Amino acid sequence: MTPPSRPGTVLLTDYAWPDDSVERSVIEEAGLTLVTGPADPTTAESVEKLVAEHRPAGILTCWAPVSAAAITTSPDLRIVARLGVGLDNIAVEAATERGVWVTNVPDYCVEEVSDHAVGMVLAWTRGLARYDREVRSGSWDPAGARLRRLSTLTCGVVGYGRIGRATARKLGAFGCRILVHDPFPPQDAPGIEPVGLEELLRRSDVVILHVPLTKDTHHLIGAAQLALMPPGGLLVNVSRGGLVDTDAVIEALHGGRLDGAALDVLETEPQVPAALSAHPGALLTPHVAFSSDASVTELRRRAAEEVVRVLGDEAPAHACNSPHGVPAGSGVRR
Repeated sequence: MTPPSRPGTVLLTDYAWPDDSVERSVIEEAGLTLVTGPADPTTAESVEKLVAEHRPAGILTCWAPVSAAAITTSPDLRIVARLGVGLDNIAVEAATERGVWVTNVPDYCVEEVSDHAVGMVLAWTRGLARYDREVRSGSWDPAGARLRRLSTLTCGVVGYGRIGRATARKLGAFGCRILVHDPFPPQDAPGIEPVGLEELLRRSDVVILHVPLTKDTHHLIGAAQLALMPPGGLLVNVSRGGLVDTDAVIEALHGGRLDGAALDVLETEPQVPAALSAHPGALLTPHVAFSSDASVTELRRRAAEEVVRVLGDEAPAHACNSPHGVPAGSGVRR
């Protein structure tokens, strides 16, 4: 027999930190009940089973997939809140049809991700990772250094949202030329040159990706796009792994089209292709660009607060959809 739903139950599907204390504090202070799934991301089927068992009014999810089946399983569900920015692990259309809010925390890690991108560019221009590995292996060859002056380079930023703007501002302080591609080109932005994607690729020594993963942006950068870049450039991806065709990047590295690929995300993560990790031009970090003590605490608190708002019949602060049957500006169903 299906257990009766408990009023105000919130399911935390997974979490990328040691415990659920921040989420639990916010949820329980509001008089709600938090049920926690496994720390590591689980499968869509496992999430569906958790939803069927607990029939939550709210779902908090980090990386675990929240499928259409999960969304339609709980009759009391009113919100799916992403502990992050991207929504590619949530069936947003199904939630909208079902009258369920989908929210995210779009600005919690602007400084961290843009810092990470700029740090990767600096590591490449100054050879930090490559020469650290060489010195540790016993090589000491300063005469062989082939380094770059950042102020002489052209950096192309693909995506000019909050994080893209921060990255462009920080890189601009080094004196390099900044090109930007975005569906909504910036108007009257000093020091920024809006261009089409192909022109950005043709002219940029460094290409940095700051765009969400959607069906239209999957493999936004593949072999054809890499072939447009000047030989010996750098590709930086701190957004989503699926934006980049990993096999094409490996081929471009081995063929010399790319000198470097700085990737915080991979379409195969956490698995890393051996041909990528073995290449000296690859700079790899384990999907941590968003992370700092401050950003993670802020993320967890604000995502949980969105759930509390909606279950308290208020409108969410960062709605990512317009649920059917929910009045504009309200968390309440019709």
